[in-house]
Amino acid sequence: MTVVALSGGVGGAKLALGLSRVLPANELLVVCNTGDDFEHLGLCISPDIDTVTYTLAGVANPELGWGRADETWSFMETLNTVGGETWFRLGDRDLAVHIERTRRLRGGESLSAITGDLCARLGVASRVLPMSDDPVRTRVRTDDGWIDFQDYFVRRRCEPVVHELAFHGASTARAQPDFLAALADPATKAVIICPSNPFISIEPILAVPGVSAALAECAAPVIAVSPIIGGCAIKGPTAKMMAELGMTPSAGGVARRYDELIDGYVCDFADMDQAAGVSAKVTLAQTLMTTLADREALARVVLSAARMLRR
Repeated sequence: MTVVALSGGVGGAKLALGLSRVLPANELLVVCNTGDDFEHLGLCISPDIDTVTYTLAGVANPELGWGRADETWSFMETLNTVGGETWFRLGDRDLAVHIERTRRLRGGESLSAITGDLCARLGVASRVLPMSDDPVRTRVRTDDGWIDFQDYFVRRRCEPVVHELAFHGASTARAQPDFLAALADPATKAVIICPSNPFISIEPILAVPGVSAALAECAAPVIAVSPIIGGCAIKGPTAKMMAELGMTPSAGGVARRYDELIDGYVCDFADMDQAAGVSAKVTLAQTLMTTLADREALARVVLSAARMLRR
């Protein structure tokens, strides 16, 4: 692999798609956050892995930002009729993926192997891996105490004030071996931190033992793309979380969060004034990705910034 991309859900998946379209298929490895994973209705659900996979496969739902575009909802309608929990919506096609993943995990297969097979069956040429095959679960401390991430994110729609985050299981989890091998490989040309929420999408990856050290020792430049434009997050609670955790919600604030981890930082033209306070090499670009052309253009900018840093 020559490019390793660290990704959460929607924002990260957009850039991952752009990268997949401007790089040869065998030159991109996308490592997904699994801190969002949880069990629901007895099923093992991996939201970020599925969002990245569906996006790269061309079957993601562009309106919802999650799930599949060709979805039907008979299961949820029936579940509601019989009084089941419906706060986390599972479409019929999406449900099939969760059922098969759960069956195979309980049969002893790894999440990496299952994800790889799913990608192959959906026609995804780039490689997609979980950050770890061991369970890591993001928890959020609110005024009501500690709650599971999906309870905060979906059931409560990010409304509670966030006081603290914890990644249960991270201290004993093992980083996915091929992920670490890619970071150590001298052939790797760039590590890209996609424009995902740094707290709930990227930091769970960094919390797995060995990952931060491997990034520090990686010969390739590490470049982060800001998920903030003009003080606002395009999607999700990034700006809200930053403010609640005592940080200024800005592109510069995200860069300072990554601090010594990154060599380069890509932020939007709207945040030109933030560049002076960033220690990493700053590249300005249009980071709002509304079209496929936008995704490809940003991917090229990021790869170009990596080439400049290598020189």
